[in-house]
Amino acid sequence: MKHFFAFQERGTTYKQETLAGITTFLSMAYILVVNPIILSQSGMDKGAVFTATALSAIIGSLLIGLLANYPIGIAPSMGLNTFFTFSVCIGMGIPWQTALTGVFISGVLFVILSLLKIREMIINVIPQDLKHAIAGGIGFFVAFIGLKNAGIITANEGTFIGIGDLHSPTVLLAIFGFVVTVIMMMRGIGGAIFYGMAIATVVGMIAGLIRVPHEIIGGIPSLSPTFGVVFSHLHSIFTPEMLAVIFTFLFVAFFDTAGALIAIASQAGLVKDNKIPNAGKALLADSSSTVVGAVLGTSTTAAMVESTAGIAAGGRTGFTSIVISALFAVALFFSPLLSVITAEVTAPALIIVGALMATQIKHIRWDRVEVTIPAFVTIIMMPLTSSVASGIALGFILYPIAMLAKGQAKEVHPLLYVLFAAFLAYFIYL
Repeated sequence: MKHFFAFQERGTTYKQETLAGITTFLSMAYILVVNPIILSQSGMDKGAVFTATALSAIIGSLLIGLLANYPIGIAPSMGLNTFFTFSVCIGMGIPWQTALTGVFISGVLFVILSLLKIREMIINVIPQDLKHAIAGGIGFFVAFIGLKNAGIITANEGTFIGIGDLHSPTVLLAIFGFVVTVIMMMRGIGGAIFYGMAIATVVGMIAGLIRVPHEIIGGIPSLSPTFGVVFSHLHSIFTPEMLAVIFTFLFVAFFDTAGALIAIASQAGLVKDNKIPNAGKALLADSSSTVVGAVLGTSTTAAMVESTAGIAAGGRTGFTSIVISALFAVALFFSPLLSVITAEVTAPALIIVGALMATQIKHIRWDRVEVTIPAFVTIIMMPLTSSVASGIALGFILYPIAMLAKGQAKEVHPLLYVLFAAFLAYFIYL
């Protein structure tokens, strides 16, 4: 087992990988609660979506761990489930069955692109500076999510965002968890992020801020309302509206996962010679889980940026993903315990992980203006648009323009000009 996952080469242990897997699972387990709530608003059965969410996370995390040996958790994407419900189903009036079929088709296209190594090729031609910008930008985005989930920052009519209510007990719980975790990290305690979440949970229960579950084991909801629905609605996707929807699923999921993969691989120290080892296998695992998830009854899956919490806790191999997969399997039977995992508990982990990821920007060549502008826009637009894909797209539009203006067109890979045109068309028409 140690040889298969290359423990020695990556400097890790069973304990380190297990703690990392637990940490990532706790950071992303909210998806089991949130995804059914969001998708049920499109008319889908909440219980079936819960089971489909868990199963797609089990299969996706298992695949990426075994095929690519990456410490990544895969689950339904938060951005794409909201797009599915509020833009496609509610906004465009498309039935959820048809929208789910669109997810299935985009997943099949993902698989084809992955097998042809087109996705891997695109990732590998991204300039090193933009890779660091993507990783750093996701760090700021993750920290922003953590601050928002903690209630430390909130919406503000005058300034868009502002400081939250620092007297709120739940906000104070998040701050307590953050401080405890930082202290343990400064003292060199391994697994500090995981222990910080555990301590905050116990304190929250004692203070009455987190509900103590009255039961432990619950039944697994049936998949029958959603399972296999996509196969009976394939005829309904051949409309201009649905083709646009499929393209959007394809575009956003492609670059959400690419961005997360770059960030996670960079943080784990796996990037070599500006290339990500086994990127093709990682992308194949991700795209395959989208196909399976659509058949089961959930929206597009993606590599979860919360996986960076596990990286920070020491995860370096696919064994971390195996632990994540196993815990999602356990969660199927212990759904009442999920109420223990609150946003305030996981927020400190996201803030700290964001800070660690943001250190990638030190490698950007800030003294070159043709690099500075695209890199800065990539970084800043991720948290401001709440979209990894939008940040990447804007950076990819500006980079060729800046290089051409600087007279360095030959340094730009031809494929980047193709992406420039694709991203420009995306913003203009979609």
